[in-house]
Order: sequence, then C-alpha cells, then structure tokens
Amino acid sequence: MVMAASLWHLQQKKERLKREINEALDFVSGSITSHGKNGGFVLTHKVKTVTKSRYIRVGMLSEVRRMTKNNKKLKRLLKELSDLNWEIIKLSHGS
Repeated sequence: MVMAASLWHLQQKKERLKREINEALDFVSGSITSHGKNGGFVLTHKVKTVTKSRYIRVGMLSEVRRMTKNNKKLKRLLKELSDLNWEIIKLSHGS
C-alpha cells in the first residue's frame, strides 16, 4: 500500500512538472551580454563550436531577458522530470 501511495505522489509531482514546463515553453537559448563600450546588448549562443551573436534592440531587452530565464528554468525542470521518471520506473518495477 505504501508503494502505491508513493507512486501516486510521484505521478502528481510529474503532472505539476509538466504544467510548469508547458508554461515555460516561451524561451530562447543563450546569454545576454553587453555590446562593449558602445552600449547595447547581444544574445550569444553556441552553434556546434561557434559562438553566434544576435543584436537585441532596446525594446526587445525585457522580453529576451524573460525568455532566457525561461530557458534556464526549463533546463532545471527537465532535469527534475528526468530524475522523477527514473524514480517512477524503479517503483513501478519493484526495484
């Protein structure tokens, strides 16, 4: 009975994580950096081994910041979901 209750709680946590992931899908990968002494900002990200930069216009900065935060949140949530899925598998198979 304890195992079933634990599995139920893990499934509930999984559903919560899935909702949080869905809410954070408005994201962009990369880091915001200042654009030297001339001011302005760029979004930098890696493509294979090459760093790419995208200029961020002034009016876009707050939206890009929000979306890069969502990217970090998604990475954390996906790691948590992966760990949780592993626990569910173990519990389901009596390990």
